[in-house]
Amino acid sequence: MIEKNVKKILDELPEGVELVAAAKTRTPEEIKQAVEAGIKIIGENYVQEAQEAFDAVGKKAIWHFIGHLQRNKVKEAVKIFDMIETVDSWKLAQEIDKRLSGEDKAMPVLIEVNSGREEQKFGVLPEDVEALAGDIAGLKHLKLQGLMTMGPMVGDPENARPYFVETRRVFERLKKLSIPGVEMKYLSMGMTNSYKIAVEEGANIVRIGTKIFGPR
Repeated sequence: MIEKNVKKILDELPEGVELVAAAKTRTPEEIKQAVEAGIKIIGENYVQEAQEAFDAVGKKAIWHFIGHLQRNKVKEAVKIFDMIETVDSWKLAQEIDKRLSGEDKAMPVLIEVNSGREEQKFGVLPEDVEALAGDIAGLKHLKLQGLMTMGPMVGDPENARPYFVETRRVFERLKKLSIPGVEMKYLSMGMTNSYKIAVEEGANIVRIGTKIFGPR
């Protein structure tokens, strides 16, 4: 089933759109099946779960962190992940930079945008993204490469469109600023129920779980 689902999605996605398999609560065996079916990027929400999957799959995949990253988990996270999509504060950015200070590498990151302005959600409000981007640009071990949004959970995928439009607007504005050291390359938006709308609105990374692995 996983193989069939992966092939179908990959065939449907336009060229240039990257598929992240959102692997929250999935077993290492399921993740291995997805990789064998053609998945190149695994997205994980929790560092501990990711460690177990990483031990099984290793560098056969690229690893994106797509959940809320607590600062006390950064030390472990930077050893596993190739990109952190959910930088949502200056303190978190500083912690990532600090944990990489002894290493000769920079972590690609995306700023998480709270496009729905939901109090219970993590992420930076759209009007605050530019200031955080400027601050991150000054950090030696972070490489800001774009934005990510969750958007509110909505029944009708069409209702998610305004939040994707808003995030794309912020993305384009940042791109025009040409901040030194910042490369606005990736716009990560859309999940199983909304990724088609997200792609229409400019997403070039989509994070899909249920449509790959089946219901949790």
